[in-house]
Amino acid sequence: MLTLSEISKAYGGRVLFADVTMQLNREDRIGLVGPNGAGKSTLFSIILGEEESDSGQVIKERNVVFGYLPQESAPVGDETVLELATAISPEFAKLRRIILAWDSDHHVPADHVEEIHDDAHNRFHELGGYQLDAKAKQILSGLGFREKDFDRKARELSGGWVMRAHLARLLVQEPDLLLLDEPTNHLDLEALLWFQEYLTTYPGAIVVISHDREFLNHIVSGIVEIRQSKLMRYRGNYDEYLVQRAAAEEQLLAAYKNQQKEIERLQLFADRFRAKASKASQAQSKLKQIERMDKIEAPVNDESKIGFSFPQPQRSGQKVITLENIHFAYTNPGGDGSAATVNHIYRGMDFLAERDQRIVLVGPNGAGKSTLLKILAGVLEPQSGTRTLGHNVKAGYYSQYRVEMLQESRSVFEEAMDTPARVTEQSIRTLLGSFLFRGDDIYKKISVLSGGEKSRLALVKLLLHPPNLLLMDEPTTHLDMASIDALVYALTQFQGTLVFISHDVYFIRALSRHVVHVNAGQLTHYPGGYQYYLDKTKATSARAALTSGGKGGGLSNSSPDYSGQKAAPAVKVDRKEQKRLEAQQRQARSGEKKAQQQVVHKLEKEIQELEAKQAELTAELEKPETYEKPGRAQEINRELAHVQERLAAATPEWEAAESKLATIP
Repeated sequence: MLTLSEISKAYGGRVLFADVTMQLNREDRIGLVGPNGAGKSTLFSIILGEEESDSGQVIKERNVVFGYLPQESAPVGDETVLELATAISPEFAKLRRIILAWDSDHHVPADHVEEIHDDAHNRFHELGGYQLDAKAKQILSGLGFREKDFDRKARELSGGWVMRAHLARLLVQEPDLLLLDEPTNHLDLEALLWFQEYLTTYPGAIVVISHDREFLNHIVSGIVEIRQSKLMRYRGNYDEYLVQRAAAEEQLLAAYKNQQKEIERLQLFADRFRAKASKASQAQSKLKQIERMDKIEAPVNDESKIGFSFPQPQRSGQKVITLENIHFAYTNPGGDGSAATVNHIYRGMDFLAERDQRIVLVGPNGAGKSTLLKILAGVLEPQSGTRTLGHNVKAGYYSQYRVEMLQESRSVFEEAMDTPARVTEQSIRTLLGSFLFRGDDIYKKISVLSGGEKSRLALVKLLLHPPNLLLMDEPTTHLDMASIDALVYALTQFQGTLVFISHDVYFIRALSRHVVHVNAGQLTHYPGGYQYYLDKTKATSARAALTSGGKGGGLSNSSPDYSGQKAAPAVKVDRKEQKRLEAQQRQARSGEKKAQQQVVHKLEKEIQELEAKQAELTAELEKPETYEKPGRAQEINRELAHVQERLAAATPEWEAAESKLATIP
């Protein structure tokens, strides 16, 4: 369907691609990954013909249609949401306008309107127009639009909803190749789940850039990594790619080291005997052997990574924050003469977070998770009830909408300097540099920053004035995987209390130690990690459980259900029972941790033994007397190859075991 043949591209002396080749077939499901600035979006632009490569060519089959969803939405005009979703071609959009104008008031500005009307209807029918309307409505509904939204002007929507409408248009169009650049950034969980399932049956090929591991694991069957100006292809999903890459890197490193030792051995022989007449020809032969070698390049990690840690905050009291008898409602003003309505979110809600807890809020969209986090942060004032901060508690709020936390007219440096903390200009420059704001980047206006850059700057602001109660709403949005890994590591070392919302299952698994399910004003506590919550709710999907009803096994601490039915009486949390359950969880985790430590220790011991054996065998190969014994060198090389093969397999096993151990508290 599509072939990239020997594509090269460079900017200002920096090479993005060097003679790369890739074949895409109709059934392919590819995740495109690589560090920031590696050239992922540029590769899309080259495929689409929006940008020319320096050399090479893009070869596509005749009549193949490409569809592209960028990270940022395109401008919209006076078209409705449904018109935007069905605008699969200029001809189709024009025909649809003619038919709608006729059906509404017969005001078609042309002679022979009858003929035009008949011709338009016939052509519209040929293009499948009436079926497309139904298809578009189905897709729009799946992406979260309500029926009453279909006739809204697209320009009235927020940027995120415009992106959803553009995504709907692509899915209605069904191009042969779907190019998606961070498509999940603007989707809530329910829309993401629908979209994820929809793509599993998509009839064309898909290439997607995404930082969402769960999403990639669900939809892709191959990974293409941009690394060191090359395209490396792996089979399987993202998790399988990580294992394969680790093994490949270990093999490459082992091969490089082995070759370097061989070069050193040959060079040593040549240097030792080149002055002797009887050995001079042999010495020269060794040098030519070195020259003829296909040199293995030393493995280089070219990824620019965030490296940071949260400054350890002042120790708080045991009770960090308490909400008591909270009532909160949003008032929706009536329009067009209709009366205002009141949407009650919480009635009589209680909440307690204690020192060192790691709490994740889960539940259906619109249940009140972000509202609860804003009440905890003091951003929203409840209509009644009390919010009490504990001893020495300082709260820090990381909003889902980073722009709310930043002044777009400022530069990066000016925004960072606006802090109550007593910091020097040099320390701010250093901190900005660790978050990849280097050189003139610090003078960029916030208004021109990407979503990822705004997220990183918001993190800088938190670090300059570190809290001991950290409240985070979708902190991984717009961050690449390396940045997410850095954030996870920093938060695991954070010695404060964390309450967060996320739809990133990897992030939740790594950090949560207590799950609170929010639904219809009711809070249900699960005093354990995310797997404990999944087990108790009997969830079949780790991601779907984030939007579930959360029934079963939890400790309820709730306001009444106000959905129209009589609510069950609120059940107060029994602190002794909660402590008992938490103790059981700690005991279970302790047993799991010891077992995993044994696995890690066993693999470490094996790797040490293998490395020692490898050094021993390599040393033997370097001895001249080894080659005096017939067949001895071949025997050692076979044994060395076996040792290196096992070492290449054992190392990623140890890394995976270490990673698993790190997730066990």
